[in-house]
Amino acid sequence: MSIAKNIRQIEAQIDGRAKLVAVTKTKPISLLQEAYDAGCKCFGENKVQEMVEKQALLPTDIEWHLIGHLQTNKVKYMASFVSLIHSVDSLKLLQEINKQAAKAERVIDCLLQIHIAQEETKFGFSETEVETLLGSDEVEKLANVRIVGLMGMASNVADELQIRHEFRSLKLFFDKLNTSYATSFTILSMGMSGDYLLAIEEGSTLVRVGSAIFGSR
Repeated sequence: MSIAKNIRQIEAQIDGRAKLVAVTKTKPISLLQEAYDAGCKCFGENKVQEMVEKQALLPTDIEWHLIGHLQTNKVKYMASFVSLIHSVDSLKLLQEINKQAAKAERVIDCLLQIHIAQEETKFGFSETEVETLLGSDEVEKLANVRIVGLMGMASNVADELQIRHEFRSLKLFFDKLNTSYATSFTILSMGMSGDYLLAIEEGSTLVRVGSAIFGSR
């Protein structure tokens, strides 16, 4: 298996329609370096500690995305370098990101995670909660975070129609927010190794791909 070949193949399929984030969780530095050498410079990690350790050992021009569930007490460890946080699921977390970003003298880009799957285990806001949040004065006060879009994870099922429906509903909500709330969201993070092509067809602008690049864990 060639990581470089896999990346070229995926990039050819994506064909410029979305940005590729290589999901590097649990992967050793040697494989990340291989992906980097193949031209992939955007890595997604689930755990803050793992991301911090890898970031210190790899080239400085890598864009690091935190894609897993994030606890408020972990934000401070990555605030100095994280490029995008995909998994914001509460106002409390946004406020902590804002606080730590201010200390690091940065503005951190964030996505609001929307619960679109049928599984109860997935984190995220409901659409109503997001509308309330965006209409609140609290968000206006957050000078060091920039909400740039939405993220969603489809149900882990084989039913392609259901997955399409979930992605489509998130794209419709994304468009609605840009119209009704005058947001200027540009990023819609949907799609992983098993469903990224469906996600792109339904409007994803950023896909999170791990096993299709690095092989199964």
